[in-house]
Amino acid sequence: MEIRKARAFLALAEDLHFGRAAARLHIAQSALSRLIRQLEQDFGAALFARTTRDVTLTVQGEALVGPARELVTLSERMHEIVRRAATGETGRVRLGFAGASVNHLVADLIKGVRRAHPGLTVELESAQLSHPGLERLRDGSLDVLLGRWDFLPREVGSRVIARESLLVALPSHHRLARRSELRPDDLAAEPWVVLPGGSGATLSNRLHMLGLQGRFVPRIVQTAPDSATELLLVNAGEGIALTLSGVRDNLPARGVEFRPLTADLGAVAVRLAWRSGSVDPAVQAVLDVSRRVFSDGA
Repeated sequence: MEIRKARAFLALAEDLHFGRAAARLHIAQSALSRLIRQLEQDFGAALFARTTRDVTLTVQGEALVGPARELVTLSERMHEIVRRAATGETGRVRLGFAGASVNHLVADLIKGVRRAHPGLTVELESAQLSHPGLERLRDGSLDVLLGRWDFLPREVGSRVIARESLLVALPSHHRLARRSELRPDDLAAEPWVVLPGGSGATLSNRLHMLGLQGRFVPRIVQTAPDSATELLLVNAGEGIALTLSGVRDNLPARGVEFRPLTADLGAVAVRLAWRSGSVDPAVQAVLDVSRRVFSDGA
């Protein structure tokens, strides 16, 4: 049954008068009569009994009232669903982030989205380190990515939502742990535990800069899959690590001390990144919320 015929049928079933039903539908009475005849031909049954005095529903017509109402209601709901999806009120956004060091930022963003767009679903995918996460963003398997990069490709848009300072993580018993801050040349002979690098990876670039200032090539002894494992290896005495204030503030670090550097390697920007060409209304809604939630990030 077509929607326009279902509406015509319901109007006549409720008013039982061609003139009043046609006026309600804002169509001519002849157009209403034509729609009802077509509908009866479609079903091969009379839906209304007509006399010169009145119009009544047949048994078949009575049986059709309920399904016709369901069809019209579903049609109205479908229009509303499409409208809400087009304005970003509903939909799905896949958000990637590295891990616990940015959990507080992810939580603030999710709370902001829930307040502004309760019908929008944000699916979280953790353990998305900078380089692999960026590849997933570029291939479309993530919609938005929260991470740290010194360089991003042209097709990726981003904005700064927070800034962090660089720190050196040392075992508590390490000789340098007694110092309040560390010079680059203090670290020349130390073994390093690092995270996976890659194009634009912030910590890889900053460790290289630290080596240039201290005139040493970092001796990397282990690559940890994530910051929590990196701190575990530092605690075990495998080496020291260049890390971030966000890691210190959000991850348990038993047996690990954090010390700032005298070298100015610059603050580290935490960015929200997306594909520049994205026209998904749900993604745009999340980005709009992020501008309000992290208005002081830059």
